Amino acid sequence: MSAYSKAGLVMALVAGSVLAAVQPVLSQDAFKTFRQLDSTAKMPKLNAFSPALGTASPVARDVKIQAKLTPDGPPMKTGLSWRVFSPDPGPDGKLPLVASAEGGDANFQLAPGSYFVNVAFGRAGVTKRLNVPASGDVPAELLVLDAGGIVLSAVAGEDHRVPAAKLKFSIYSTEVREDGERPLVMADVKPNTIVRLNAGSYHIVSEYGDVNASVRADVQVEAGKLTEATLQHHAAQVSFKLVSQLGGEAVADTAWSVLTAGGDVVAESVSAFTSMVLTEGDYTVVARNKEKIYQKDFNVESGKDVDVEVLMKEQQAISVNDTE
Repeated sequence: MSAYSKAGLVMALVAGSVLAAVQPVLSQDAFKTFRQLDSTAKMPKLNAFSPALGTASPVARDVKIQAKLTPDGPPMKTGLSWRVFSPDPGPDGKLPLVASAEGGDANFQLAPGSYFVNVAFGRAGVTKRLNVPASGDVPAELLVLDAGGIVLSAVAGEDHRVPAAKLKFSIYSTEVREDGERPLVMADVKPNTIVRLNAGSYHIVSEYGDVNASVRADVQVEAGKLTEATLQHHAAQVSFKLVSQLGGEAVADTAWSVLTAGGDVVAESVSAFTSMVLTEGDYTVVARNKEKIYQKDFNVESGKDVDVEVLMKEQQAISVNDTE
């Protein structure tokens, strides 16, 4: 049995045009298949811990700790970050770090007393009070992360795979604060990357390009399972060039503006050949070159990339001075 349960759960999330499936993927194998995201839960700023000078150090006891994704799952063997803190704040009010370890099972030598032990698995984590007795047996400790994983990707239209270089995700809590904002869990998440999270519901924002193509959806992360969620964009990539004749070379030193059907400017660029991602709908592109302005109406269909050529025609050219 792996860290992730072998049981599979398939689900389709319509909100925000998202298709998601909890695949029967083994965690250890899944972490080898996908690119890993090396991140840990936020930790307090730490100070080194050392006993006061002139005092005898108590005899340290061996403490063994394991972590599981779920109560009935196997112990985790890799990917864990362990931190042990003194419960007594230092002079600056911060908890001193007593010990740390990376990997799977943790084995610490700790003086008798009380501690806080934290284990992190990516962005998932749990903290537990730890008491080390001065005599007798030291029982092994177990922490249950109640965590799973999520892998995000996106398509445009029905099945046009969005290039990874033009795609990014942000993960938010589904809870909304009094100011109307959602707490950010993680920003700039790359596609096809495993993100380890505590079990629960998360609000996902997918951005395709950097203009106006974005979608949102709520996705459920289950403990011990890997959720693969594919969000559906209604957008396409559009390329522009100003030409003297159809199929001709792009005219250099051209400034571009793209407007919605309502006249709002959504993007601007200065390039002979410019490209951008736009959500589906009707637009007008305006090209300015050598005191002349040319324009053309065009339509964007979801998942259908298109090249838009603006033809330099005297009858459609407008002098810049005439627009002022």
